[in-house]
Amino acid sequence: MNEFVLGIETSCDDTAAAVVDSKGNVLSSVVSSQLEIHKAFGGVYPEFAARAHITAILPTIHEALLRANIQASQLKAIGVTRGPGLISSVLVGLNTAVGLGLGWNKPVIGINHLRGHLRSADLEMQRVQYPAMILLVSGGHTFLAYMESTVDIVLLGSTRDDSVGESYDKVGRMLGLGYPGGPAVDKLAVQGKPTIKFPRPLLKNGLEFSFSGLKSSVARYLDSVKELVYEDIAASFVQAVLDVLITKSKLALKEKPVKSFAIVGGVAASPQLREAAAKLCRNLKVDLCLPPLRWSTDNAAMIALATFDYLNLGIYKEPLPELQLSISDF
Repeated sequence: MNEFVLGIETSCDDTAAAVVDSKGNVLSSVVSSQLEIHKAFGGVYPEFAARAHITAILPTIHEALLRANIQASQLKAIGVTRGPGLISSVLVGLNTAVGLGLGWNKPVIGINHLRGHLRSADLEMQRVQYPAMILLVSGGHTFLAYMESTVDIVLLGSTRDDSVGESYDKVGRMLGLGYPGGPAVDKLAVQGKPTIKFPRPLLKNGLEFSFSGLKSSVARYLDSVKELVYEDIAASFVQAVLDVLITKSKLALKEKPVKSFAIVGGVAASPQLREAAAKLCRNLKVDLCLPPLRWSTDNAAMIALATFDYLNLGIYKEPLPELQLSISDF
């Protein structure tokens, strides 16, 4: 018997709701974007984000149920992001989910936002074969993890400071590319040459990441050089990032042989990263699993799919906010 879950995601600036069935099919996915609200600040303004979530969340949920042609009575459960994220934004989703759960008499399961990203590669079709290596690269997090199954996850290495997505956005702002900077930096990089020798932090130091030094190096270059070629700066920054991500991914894949290598999170949409990862996987004879572009960035469908991991085990987690990442809590 097919079952349905309503997913709610409000960890940052987008208000999202989706209905997903037990086979991973996405019946609907609705996102209310706050991009125009935050453009002027060059990043997300937390108080404005929370206010926008309050306004958008119920209409977004209503639209998701309408598009899926699903009644609340048909839902198996409600899955909602409980962190990590902006606490004011997370609480809007949590409070709404709890209220709807009480009104509809449905269980509400709190989902770690990062677990959602880990499961995003299986939306719409089963892609990941286990054991698998996962590279999560987003605006808030960067890490490598080894997965024996959807519920058996071991953290191998994470960033000591900035995430790769945050570095992309800040470099984009330095180059005057606006917000969000990631896609714009990648696009500009295609037009340039990686001729500038920016550092590759921790390149040969295990599986830990660090991007603050790289970001600072770009800032110093911009301050010290008179004749700037922005295309070359973008290309050189992107190449430095790729060298770090691919080198460490290669090391992890050699240390722990797997069937699949999945890259998830917003930076997984990078064309350059996808191309470099494809070459790596061809050489190592590992299947590369990439979520479709629409599921790389934050969305509620991934939260709904992750909810089934708990339902299948009979685990009902209290939807309390989670401010710190706990890998064991995936």
